[in-house]
Amino acid sequence: MSTFLFDKIIFGPVRSRRLGVSLGINLLPLNRKVCNFNCIYCECGWTPEGSDELSPLPRRDEVYKALENKLAEMKIRGLAPDVITFAGNGEPTLHPDFPGIVDDSIEIRNRYFPEARIAVLSNSTNITVPKIREALLKVDQNILKLDSGFDLTVRVHNQPRVNIKVKELIQNLRDLNGQFIIQTLFLRGKHDGITIDNTTPEEIEAWLKALVLIRPAEVMIYTISRDTPDGDSLHKVPLADLNRIAEQVRRLGIKTVVSD
Repeated sequence: MSTFLFDKIIFGPVRSRRLGVSLGINLLPLNRKVCNFNCIYCECGWTPEGSDELSPLPRRDEVYKALENKLAEMKIRGLAPDVITFAGNGEPTLHPDFPGIVDDSIEIRNRYFPEARIAVLSNSTNITVPKIREALLKVDQNILKLDSGFDLTVRVHNQPRVNIKVKELIQNLRDLNGQFIIQTLFLRGKHDGITIDNTTPEEIEAWLKALVLIRPAEVMIYTISRDTPDGDSLHKVPLADLNRIAEQVRRLGIKTVVSD
């Protein structure tokens, strides 16, 4: 199955399953993915080990100009975004000017569409870096990944290229004092001959225990909806099953949103 890369700094607006009318910001190269995860379900495909091809990151001033031009155009056309979302071809917090670009985006948003939210989709790996953490806490929706409460599942699903221990990640998330949204993707199938299913009773129990400890402001539950680099071996989790999982989260007193 085919995957895709975003070929612009600013893309959309698109209708997001979880966020509404979303204008995207891609801080990564336009011709390849840059990430410290290699998730088996990523719509941008596999993370390359390296490339001799020149793949520059967009400069801070380029992002500023592109965002301002797009919002000015949308203002003229009467098209208001619900959210301006840092996403794109990998992990946005890897950009060296990420904190400054967040400040820029807030300033531009306030001039054109002050009612629009600013969101960041992150894999949670850089939340202990002081400047990254400070920037994430400035945005309206700080959306952080937690796909499982087990190290082995994270290694299979997310294939991190950095040392990730779920116990340490949970503690780091706790330190954010609930100023974040947890985003979890549930799926089933096989990868390299290994059965994939983070909806089993054992998986859900461990994941719920993690949520109790970290107490996020909200949980976003979803499943695959686009092509994945692993082809047809991965499968959507039915909406009814996602809703059953969501009800267990709501019983913990945590707001939960489901999209299939």
